[in-house]
Amino acid sequence: MSDFARVAEVVLGPLVGRPEADWHQTPPGKWSPAQIVHHLAISLELSGRTFEERRGKPPMRRRPRTPRERLAYFLVLQIGWMPTGRDAPPATRPVERPDARAVERQFRDGVTRFLSLERELLPARRHDLFVKNPVFGDLTLPEWLRFHVRHCAHHAKQIRARLAS
Repeated sequence: MSDFARVAEVVLGPLVGRPEADWHQTPPGKWSPAQIVHHLAISLELSGRTFEERRGKPPMRRRPRTPRERLAYFLVLQIGWMPTGRDAPPATRPVERPDARAVERQFRDGVTRFLSLERELLPARRHDLFVKNPVFGDLTLPEWLRFHVRHCAHHAKQIRARLAS
């Protein structure tokens, strides 16, 4: 099983069987577990939908990365360090009080979409299909899968911390 195939377990596992109130507990100024899951679901949905829209396009070429994009790519996608304290891109910010079951379903649907894209597009489109990430520049499907694994693990730690308090 790939690391990506386990992201639903990593993110949602700590929330299984928990009452709805646990999904919404949070320290002041921080996201609740429901908001974290919503943020991750939006990210999966946006990037996955873009790959779906582009899968029939002819081969693409990666645009050159800026120095900042190269540094971020190295830190996060190559060595696995996920910085804290960054604001999420506006398009991926969660609503104030998302419905727990709806965001769980949205998250699971996003995971299913990427697993389907992985089966459909790899290995044939491994190096010639790109979707822009606001921090790292153009990423291939395998790079997006790696990003989502790291991003989900980062936020899963936050969910576990919220539930422990």
